[in-house]
Amino acid sequence: MPTSLVAADSLLAVEVGAVSTRAALFDVVEGRYRFLASSAVPTTAGAPFLNVSEGVHTALDRLQRITGRVLLGPDEDPIMPSGVDGSGIDTFAAMVSAGPPLKVVAIGLLEDVSLESARRLATTSYCQVLETIGLNDRRKPDVRIDSILRLRPDLIVVAGGTQDGASQSVLRLLEPVGLACYLMPESQRPHLLFAGNQALKDEIQENLGGFTHLHFAPNIRPLLDYEELDAAQAEVARIYSRIRSQRMLGVSALNTWAKGGLVPTATALGRIVRFWSKARAAKKGIMGVDVGASATTIATADNGDLALGVYPQFGLGRCLSDLLQHVPLQDITRWLTLEIPDQQVHAYLLNKAIYPASLPATPEELEIEQAIARQVMQSAAKVAAGGFPEKMQGPGEGLLPYVDRIVATGSVLTRAPSLAHSVLTLLDGLQPTGITELYLDQNHMAAALGAAAAVNPVLAVQSLSSNAILHLGTVITPVADVRPGTLVLRLKVTYDNNQQTNLEVKQGSLEVIPVSFGQSVRIQLHPLHHADVGWGVPGRGGELKNLTGSALGIIVDARGRPYAPPPNLARRNELYRKWLWTFGGQSGGN
Repeated sequence: MPTSLVAADSLLAVEVGAVSTRAALFDVVEGRYRFLASSAVPTTAGAPFLNVSEGVHTALDRLQRITGRVLLGPDEDPIMPSGVDGSGIDTFAAMVSAGPPLKVVAIGLLEDVSLESARRLATTSYCQVLETIGLNDRRKPDVRIDSILRLRPDLIVVAGGTQDGASQSVLRLLEPVGLACYLMPESQRPHLLFAGNQALKDEIQENLGGFTHLHFAPNIRPLLDYEELDAAQAEVARIYSRIRSQRMLGVSALNTWAKGGLVPTATALGRIVRFWSKARAAKKGIMGVDVGASATTIATADNGDLALGVYPQFGLGRCLSDLLQHVPLQDITRWLTLEIPDQQVHAYLLNKAIYPASLPATPEELEIEQAIARQVMQSAAKVAAGGFPEKMQGPGEGLLPYVDRIVATGSVLTRAPSLAHSVLTLLDGLQPTGITELYLDQNHMAAALGAAAAVNPVLAVQSLSSNAILHLGTVITPVADVRPGTLVLRLKVTYDNNQQTNLEVKQGSLEVIPVSFGQSVRIQLHPLHHADVGWGVPGRGGELKNLTGSALGIIVDARGRPYAPPPNLARRNELYRKWLWTFGGQSGGN
């Protein structure tokens, strides 16, 4: 790469999560950007500190000890720009996901058009839609006013009216909103984002400007059959960051260090997924998954077309106390391979909600936590499916679309006992189809690179290509409607030393072909019984060239899609132990 494209700018990225505060340092090494080091400490947003700055400074102090570099000045602020002696940094990026989700009221005209778009817009950040108001809402205005007053929303999202379309209907929907906001104490008045018919901006400003924190974004439904969320999504992210800066001590300082560029962690993840989908020329798109304490986030992008879904109801932190309102208990327990009473599973959910930073201390607790992770990923993917980019196709309804790469992160995956546990949790939870490269973001760098991409896109590209994110393996998933035991795929593997291996794969099996780092292979695929491997037509085969080595090699998952674990506990235990052994993990105790 020409030197002119790599200005020797170091970057420090800090993420304040619900459980952990992380700091990561990037700099130029031998002419290319590299990830140097990271640190993680408990977040101090809650008692006894009630100030995220304590955790941030602890993380930065630890990073200084790890790297031997001086990053902070006598005033405890980052030294910017860096000095000739190597101290300080040139750029600072900040992300936040700590704190409860924003309470949202969504307003739109038609239930399945503008109101649905308003709901979908709210799910692009850490928000929880607690109330919806539409044209078909039969409640009287005073009931709507009482509902808004009772909820005390942080944000009201309003859509409705195609461009230069409906106007009076939208204004009538907003009348109870204006009255409710007028009745609230000034300090509790919500932010209001209007993303509807832009011809109404002046009138809305006149009617509501004095009673709410008013924001405008381009119409998210300019046509009845067309939705455009990008600009409004960016505005929701700015509102979220502003509210966090105002209500959470220490976040405002982070925003100042970042020169006003503080973003929600989910927004940063979505940004890097969009960026990678363009920079790496992915033919079928890229997916990013963050199974976090605040929420499970799913970002999918196809050639820059991004769909972002943030689901606090499926977070592994404080929201776990309400998880059973969204997921039946049996959907979690069906993944267990040990005999664990339902009451114990329910108790674990409640304890984890109270102490989200706690780690599994027994094999039973590990089983429960990984079962929860599988189910929240599956549930989040199901909800997200309605908003995936239109060009992304899959082998059938209810199945994940084909994607070239999945990049996954979250402590439940990165702190698993082995990579075998991590990959099995991902395969069960996401159930990829076709041919997919699977990556594990062990250092929780993806969001940091997304925040960095806004100011230094070269850093984002070069850091990804430096193996800072672990390549777990290539997953080949034949999708076929046949009985277990039926032959569905033949593979011929040719290594770079011309040695060859032949493999026959039966429905219901999970196989691994070792390909270590530094090796490359070619694989000829011959699907049988119309098995679909994502090449356009069921039964079509072909050759995969230059597949590179990875932590686990080539994974052939022929367990069927959708995959459901066997109802018999003993059989589940037997299969899980076998698959752990297949991936090189320890099967004892599971």
